[in-house]
Amino acid sequence: MLRRLLQPVWVLLAIIFLIEAWLWDHLEPIVAKVVAAIPLARFKQWLTDRVDALSPAMTLLVFAVPIVPLFPLKLVGLWLLAHEYWTSAVFTILFAKLVGVGVTAFVFDVTRAKLLEMHWFERIYDLVLKVRARAAELVDPIKRRIRELIAGDGEGWSSRTLRLVLRFRKSVHQAR
Repeated sequence: MLRRLLQPVWVLLAIIFLIEAWLWDHLEPIVAKVVAAIPLARFKQWLTDRVDALSPAMTLLVFAVPIVPLFPLKLVGLWLLAHEYWTSAVFTILFAKLVGVGVTAFVFDVTRAKLLEMHWFERIYDLVLKVRARAAELVDPIKRRIRELIAGDGEGWSSRTLRLVLRFRKSVHQAR
């Protein structure tokens, strides 16, 4: 009984985790292009040289630093929400999220080898990769079902869904 009640929670957590992973995967190449377009390539090389000279524990600090400047931006977004500036708040929070994930992906790319020298970090990294694979397994059937529904070929559509779509179409036509 409890397992059945917790299933939607696990699916929601898996979806959130996969959205984060998707952002990571798709923002890393964008950040790499930005680095190539502006003179950040030298900065990346400079950072790589400095990270190579650091201990793994100090490298962890380098990895954590990008989080600090973005925290006030997220607080601004929450302030905007509290004062009912909805659009500005959403854009500020999304901007902070995208920049945070992009910069973290960039810094992780530079620091990954050094960080993985720490056994506890390597275990956490492996655990995150396993959780990501498990989340994908959990969400894949749902994604497949949604794609079938969106395809709209009638195959796989439940009669309830079809009735709902027909009722919606009818109400739209009557409103005209």
